[in-house]
Amino acid sequence: MAYDKDFVAEIVGKVVAEYNKTSGDGVPVGVSNRHIHLSKEDVETLFGKGYELTPFKDLSQPGQYACKELLTIVGPSLRPIEKVRVLGPVRSASQVEISRTDSYVLKVKAPVRESGDIAGSASITIIGPKGTVTLKEGCIIANRHIHMHTSDGARFGVKDGDYVTVHVNGERRTTFYDVQVRVSDKFQLEMHVDTDDANAAGIGNGAVVTLEK
Repeated sequence: MAYDKDFVAEIVGKVVAEYNKTSGDGVPVGVSNRHIHLSKEDVETLFGKGYELTPFKDLSQPGQYACKELLTIVGPSLRPIEKVRVLGPVRSASQVEISRTDSYVLKVKAPVRESGDIAGSASITIIGPKGTVTLKEGCIIANRHIHMHTSDGARFGVKDGDYVTVHVNGERRTTFYDVQVRVSDKFQLEMHVDTDDANAAGIGNGAVVTLEK
């Protein structure tokens, strides 16, 4: 019988997350591949007037979801990266999140930022089936961060905006410093890293890391 690797990883991640709610200091990991957030205006430019994004599957954070729509991004190198997933729901401003490796391919000088902090960030072009959008700013490399429910924040003794140290055990033992904590009653406990960090530490979706108190 054939298994969908993404589906299996999603199930494992959910099981680990539920386990860690009551099992001490473990924090489940979610690996974030390159992706795009779009404003309503840019959705219509790229896909056509009145177009609505099509939900594909829910993500770990409540209300967030992957869309069926895939787009192409291009930087100064003119070497496109195709099939970049759009995430919903729509935002007030469009944003493209890439890895450092992607930035070398695109020749984009993307800064490391918290999601949503795009002022003065890199320019990038997004190509869709109906049009093209060039963002004057909006391309970033997302910082390492941990989403926590308010109850998790109390348990770990941290508040929104704090920075912590995280340890990864295993064959490629790694310590991540200056990991930002985001606390909200709308969040679910999960650390987000990009593909570069995940590969360097030898971890994937559903891995469990330890927060240094």
